[in-house]
Amino acid sequence: MKEGNNYMEIKNVSIIGMGALGLLYADFITTHYPEGKVSFIMDAKRAAKYKKQQFFINKKPVNFNIITLDEAKPADLIFVAVKYTGLKQAIEDMACAVGPNTIIMSVLNGISSEELLAKKYPVENIVYTVAQGMDAMKFGNSLDFTQMGRLHFGMTDKTSPEAVNSVKTFFEKIGMPHVYEEDILWRMWFKFMLNVGVNQTCMLYNTTYHGVLTKGEPNRTLVGAMREVETIANAKGIKLTEADLNKCIEIESTLDPNGTPSMGQDRINKKASEVEMFAGKIIELGKELNILVPVNEFIYEGVKEIEKEYV
Repeated sequence: MKEGNNYMEIKNVSIIGMGALGLLYADFITTHYPEGKVSFIMDAKRAAKYKKQQFFINKKPVNFNIITLDEAKPADLIFVAVKYTGLKQAIEDMACAVGPNTIIMSVLNGISSEELLAKKYPVENIVYTVAQGMDAMKFGNSLDFTQMGRLHFGMTDKTSPEAVNSVKTFFEKIGMPHVYEEDILWRMWFKFMLNVGVNQTCMLYNTTYHGVLTKGEPNRTLVGAMREVETIANAKGIKLTEADLNKCIEIESTLDPNGTPSMGQDRINKKASEVEMFAGKIIELGKELNILVPVNEFIYEGVKEIEKEYV
């Protein structure tokens, strides 16, 4: 994909993960870049299942190109859009679509996926990414949203500037809502703080965005969990503040009040959640840094109890 020191135009996009964000970005790119090629890649069993199904986005029927791992070829850009619980397998599966210069963007929540991807794929081609501001909810084959949000991306000292420029050019061409971040690690921790609060609290109390923003126990849990992230981040040199916490609350207040984030949807769908990526990670870092994190311990234990009840 490289030509001299510059990345060529992104034309071939692969997506691994057919959840809310995978569908959201596949639909947007397909609609706004008809001359390009967008494909979902997956194992043969999943491909056979999904090819028989009709998907809907905001009640509108949509169709996507679905190919098996055996059929996949190296892409210019790969979006990793699986749940954290499926990341390990996805990293192995996506090898068929990764060439030496394939750009990889992970839209997973949390602060760990890029590091895990870099254990197998060239770190210079991994563009650190945060998906923020969307209220997409997927139940069965239907995705509904009122806010698409934006993709925030940037580079670390190991990222190829050419890869970042290629993504920026592509997003500008198709009109993808995006923000280039000078400090992408801060942005990732900012989103992490938001998710540790809203995602986990909505699941724990089986409530909506409105439910966790209303005065009461869920709201106290939300704020307490976020403050623990703020403390951990500051200990690691990431400057999160109370103003940032308030900004997170502000963002949450713009989302569909009757909606619920991915972990809230996990409880409804009786699926394993990403609590290990959120409270589990904070508990791990708390032990490492000798910082008490009782709210996240409370959430972790509560979520685990909920998941035990799944049939």
